[in-house]
Amino acid sequence: MIDVGNFLAGPFAATLLGEFGAEVIKVEHPDGGDPMRRFGTATQLPDATLAWLSESRNKKSVTCDLLQPEGVQLFLKLIAKTDVLVENFRPGVMESWGLGWDVLHAVNPKLVMLRVTGYGQTGPYRRRAGFAHIAQAFGGLNYLAGFPGETPVLPGTVPLGDYIASLFGAIGVMIALRHSKHTGRGQVIDVGIYEAVFRVLEEIAAAYGLHGTVREREGSGSFVACPHGHFRCKNGRWMAIACTTDKMFERLAVAMGRPELASPEMYGDQRKRLAARDEVNRIVTEWVGTHDRGEILKMCLAEEVPAGKVNSIADIFADEHFQARGNLARVAAEGLGEVAVPGVIPRLSATPGRITHLGPALGDATREVLNTLLGVSADELKRLRTKRVI
Repeated sequence: MIDVGNFLAGPFAATLLGEFGAEVIKVEHPDGGDPMRRFGTATQLPDATLAWLSESRNKKSVTCDLLQPEGVQLFLKLIAKTDVLVENFRPGVMESWGLGWDVLHAVNPKLVMLRVTGYGQTGPYRRRAGFAHIAQAFGGLNYLAGFPGETPVLPGTVPLGDYIASLFGAIGVMIALRHSKHTGRGQVIDVGIYEAVFRVLEEIAAAYGLHGTVREREGSGSFVACPHGHFRCKNGRWMAIACTTDKMFERLAVAMGRPELASPEMYGDQRKRLAARDEVNRIVTEWVGTHDRGEILKMCLAEEVPAGKVNSIADIFADEHFQARGNLARVAAEGLGEVAVPGVIPRLSATPGRITHLGPALGDATREVLNTLLGVSADELKRLRTKRVI
């Protein structure tokens, strides 16, 4: 698999597949490589932020200047030997380098090409720049994030759109590879980041199409359930409680020591709770606010109320369940020691994924790949380096 993209949208799909055995060759420009190397928290390693180390793991870095004819020829030789190509440049960029689908498909008819862009390969907005933040706004997610009447916020301040688009991309790659295996013909997978975001927004399209309903920002709550949100505990920590059915609310009322709240005359029916949302939330808020988080969690768990801590990363590192599940993998990085990164998911019983190494140094595998895979001699490699092709 060749990953020739930048940042996360698309390249993260290659990372996921690399965790389950795909050999991923990251093709980068000799001058600086993927800008992701300088995105996020810097380390003492040159061109390797913590974000790069975590999200580009298991890849081999090969430098190749695709703006030079010799670089294009090297790239086409790699294409002839690969199953999958991942790219995320704006539509038309690969074509301008002489590396459009028609050329690549002619070189390797079995090739599967994943193309991830902000707005997709077609449509009037296809040439617009589209990072995750913009795609999340355009796709409808950011409009829903925040509190009623206030400024829409960026959910989690992480590039969710890039991750979601990459997940859809990885699924597309696996489907296309199966088709290629049976037919000998590859295909293009076209993912717009905004449409990946839009696809996971539940029923908002159906509700507007049928009833003209525009879902607004609801803070930490939910328009379909009550109580359903985040509640501050006595010690200043936060607890998430989600009562999506009448039975769950009944359990919460027992945990609160106020079973009468779940009676038919009061708030035992979801419709009544939704109609009296402010009052129900006030009652729960006051109860939670009189106990420390550990006490609230213990009482909720005793009655099987869906509840959990609103964790910071410090909470996550200390949590026994994260530890037991191996959700934090500690991987050695030369010059840094062990670096904690998210572990591999999903869990496969027969063919589990693994992390062999963190994000590679720029060009760490150029000689290995070009010599071993393409048969480029040592003298030729030296000449190409002198010309800054690699």
